[in-house]
Amino acid sequence: MRIAFIDHVHPVLAERLQAAGHQCLSLEGTPDEQLTSALAGAEGIIVRSRRLDASTIAAIPALRFIGRVGSGLENIDREQCAGQGVQVFNSPEGNRDGVGEMAIAHLLVLMKHVCRANAEVREGHWRREPNRGHDLAGSTVGIIGYGHMGTAFAEKLAGFGVRVLAHDKYRSGFSAGHVEEASLERVQQEADVISLHLPLNNETRHYADHDFFSTLRRPVWFLNTSRGPVVDTAALLEALDNGRVRGAGLDVLEFERPDLSGLDREAGGETLDRLLRHERVLITPHVAGVTHEGKEKMAAVLADKILNAFPHGTP
Repeated sequence: MRIAFIDHVHPVLAERLQAAGHQCLSLEGTPDEQLTSALAGAEGIIVRSRRLDASTIAAIPALRFIGRVGSGLENIDREQCAGQGVQVFNSPEGNRDGVGEMAIAHLLVLMKHVCRANAEVREGHWRREPNRGHDLAGSTVGIIGYGHMGTAFAEKLAGFGVRVLAHDKYRSGFSAGHVEEASLERVQQEADVISLHLPLNNETRHYADHDFFSTLRRPVWFLNTSRGPVVDTAALLEALDNGRVRGAGLDVLEFERPDLSGLDREAGGETLDRLLRHERVLITPHVAGVTHEGKEKMAAVLADKILNAFPHGTP
C-alpha cells in the first residue's frame, strides 16, 4: 500500500510499515494548498496535527485508512471517513502515561504553590508562611472521562492516599481499589479535585460551563489535560474569582490554533488575556502527552493497529 506521511512522527512507524512491504511517502513538508493533489494516489495517511477535512478525504478515492499519531480525532472528518469506508486509527495508549503524570504534576505544583515560591526565591524573597501548601493525601479526586487518559491519572494517584470518584457517561462497572464509579452530580458534590479527560465533540464543547461550576459543592482544584474547548474559559475565570475554583492547571486552552502552533490571541481577546495574567492558573503548551517515550510508543501502537488490519504491502 502507498502510505503518505503528512506530519513528522517517530521513524519506528515508517520502519515497521516498510518492513511489512508497504511504501511510505514523505509529504511532511507539502504546503496545505498542495496537499490534496499530493495525496491523490494514497491508500493510507499518517497524520498528527494537520487537518483532513471532508473535501480532502473525498478527493482520495483509493484511501483505505487514516492513522493519527495521538489520541484525539477532531482534526479528521470522521463522518466523511465512515461514508467512504475509510478506517481511522489512533494511539492513545502510547502517551497515556505522559498525560497521567502531567496531571499529577499540575496538581502538586498548584497545591504546593511551587511556581510562585520558585519565582519569589529567585527575586530574593524567602516567604514560608505565605507559601504554606495543601496535602493531596486524604482528598477526593473526581475524574470525568474514564478512558485511557482518565485511567492513567487514576493509576498515578494510587500511592497518594486519595479517594477517586470516576464518572464516564459511556462506561460502567469499573470500580476497583481506590477508584469508585460515580455520577457527575456526586463528583460535583464531593470532589476536592476535578480533572477532565474528555474527547472534543459537539457533546463536550464547553462541558465545564457556568452551570458546571455553579453546581460545585466545595472549592476545587481544577485540571484540564484533554482539549481546550471542553472548558468555557470565561466561566472558569468567574469560578476562580468567586472561589469555586481554588486554582486551575491547564495543559490545553480554548483559544489554541487548530494546528497547535500557538494561541489565537485575536479570538481569545480579553478573556485570554485575563487567563494568562491570573496568578492561580498554571498553563503549559499542550505538552502533557509530548514526551520522548510517548512519541515512540504512539508510533509503535499505531503500527500495531495498521499492521493488524493491513499486514502485508499488497491488498
